[in-house]
Amino acid sequence: KCAHLRLACQAEPKPYYMSRLWWCGVTLLGLGEVGNFTAYGFAPITLVAPLGCVSVIGSAFISVLFLKKTMRAADILGGTLAVTGTYLLVTFAPNAPQELTARRVQNYLVSWPFLVYLILEIIIFCILLYFYKRKAVKHIVVLLMIVALLASLTVIAVKAVASMITLSAKGKMQLTYPVFYIMIVLMTTSCAFQVK
Repeated sequence: KCAHLRLACQAEPKPYYMSRLWWCGVTLLGLGEVGNFTAYGFAPITLVAPLGCVSVIGSAFISVLFLKKTMRAADILGGTLAVTGTYLLVTFAPNAPQELTARRVQNYLVSWPFLVYLILEIIIFCILLYFYKRKAVKHIVVLLMIVALLASLTVIAVKAVASMITLSAKGKMQLTYPVFYIMIVLMTTSCAFQVK
């Protein structure tokens, strides 16, 4: 955004993809996501997923410094709640590391708790999508719930893919199992729908 704002202030603005600052930002964003993906392969999901909100808090402070945004009371309250929730989740979540093999992923996918979770998620997602598309309910809570439901599937798929790649790199080949490719498809489609 900083690159876009700088280009907009120029007398003869050039395309954003010609800006070094824009490419630097995109590169750093890509490296951060690669690091996040790698973390899912080595750390418990209850540690990696909540720490993602730290980047949101960091972005808020960076926007104040570089983009001259004003910090509102609601922003401070939201940031405080996010940090508090992250602290509580990381501190009190069970820390039982286990190898997430392809066979274990297959067993989890057909277990009744996951199937109940998936059915409830699909029903709630369809209801929210109905209200958003047909009834034109454009409230931010509806949008955030739709994205959060998709993000939960993304986190599950990313954890499975990253863990199977990590185990394969350690010598326990997991890439020959069809569930690996199913998780890649689930990961990419859920990410694409979140962006859309």
